[in-house]
Amino acid sequence: MKNGFVGIGIAGCGSIGIRSALDHFKHGELNDVARITAVCDPAPGRAKAAAEKYKIPAWYESYEEMLGDANVDMVTLCSPIGLHYEQGMQAIKAGRHVHFNKTMTVETWESDDIISAAEKKGIHLVASPGVAYMPGVQRARRLILEGRLGKLSWAYADNVAGGGKFHTSEYMRVGDDPLSNVNPTWYFKKPAGGPQYDVAVYALHNITSILGPAKQVTAFSGKQYAYHEYKGEKIENEMDDSTTILIDYGEGFHVICNSVTADPMMAGELFCFPDIHGSEASIAKKRFGGEPLDHPGDHQPHVLGIHQELPERHVFEDIMQLVDLVRFGGKVDIGSPEQARHVVEIIEAGYRAARTGVVQRLKTTFEPLPISKLAAL
Repeated sequence: MKNGFVGIGIAGCGSIGIRSALDHFKHGELNDVARITAVCDPAPGRAKAAAEKYKIPAWYESYEEMLGDANVDMVTLCSPIGLHYEQGMQAIKAGRHVHFNKTMTVETWESDDIISAAEKKGIHLVASPGVAYMPGVQRARRLILEGRLGKLSWAYADNVAGGGKFHTSEYMRVGDDPLSNVNPTWYFKKPAGGPQYDVAVYALHNITSILGPAKQVTAFSGKQYAYHEYKGEKIENEMDDSTTILIDYGEGFHVICNSVTADPMMAGELFCFPDIHGSEASIAKKRFGGEPLDHPGDHQPHVLGIHQELPERHVFEDIMQLVDLVRFGGKVDIGSPEQARHVVEIIEAGYRAARTGVVQRLKTTFEPLPISKLAAL
């Protein structure tokens, strides 16, 4: 941090790079704290176009070149999920702190490697989606820890993948210039396409933030669409696009997490937030006793002013949490790599259970927020 502010490098100037980082930092009120100092993208002309539009001082078509930029203190990986492991390890080797957009990695062993390598080099990691920074998620956990629901019985969360016909007709994909012709092909390809990695990750972070680490999973999974169309071309769909995971928390308490490719409007404002039922009461439609868990004025810690009006606020919050770690040190409570690894394992184990018919015992764990750090009811 030689410049007095944290220099951020963006790996990938597509949908998430634009909406979660470039659009948030362009307003300049954070310049004394953090700035985007470089962008990179292998698509011809995209990094240059982003740098020109958002007035970024350096652009690269090579990720490795960006890591060599002395003005980059941390990177946010806005690249396809299948690249996260390799790019994360490269950043750690180069001494750069890393923010992972969801999902942190594809497989659990990759998360293990990243966490271990970062610890050895003193590198800070934050992994989206840090949805638990929203007070409503924390209030749900407080209600459960205080015993207000009684003995937990069952819970359910649904997840719908892909606005704009599963990422084929969103505004950043239907144009002709480098910033509006972002091709969605990777969403349908192995190893990291499909709605599990795309959206179930949100529900699973909500579920584990509220309930803590799970014990074991089983699942059904299958493919509903053979292909998708984008600008008149057919893209073969390689990934399952309908998966239902049954998550066991012990003592007869189970959570159903369903992820599909369907009309995104069916989820609405309750997107990926679980209903949780107990012997005495329920959290349903993000309400308890008829009262909403979200209160007027709720926001994530850094989501103030103009940022409250912009999309991908939870991702911006995670980026700013890493900025704070770079500036002040310490350890992240929410969006931790350990929780992200646990979610990766649930997804990976769900696919394995569906393939083999064998219940999968989970090996990873993490420390959820204690009651002393939760938002008040």
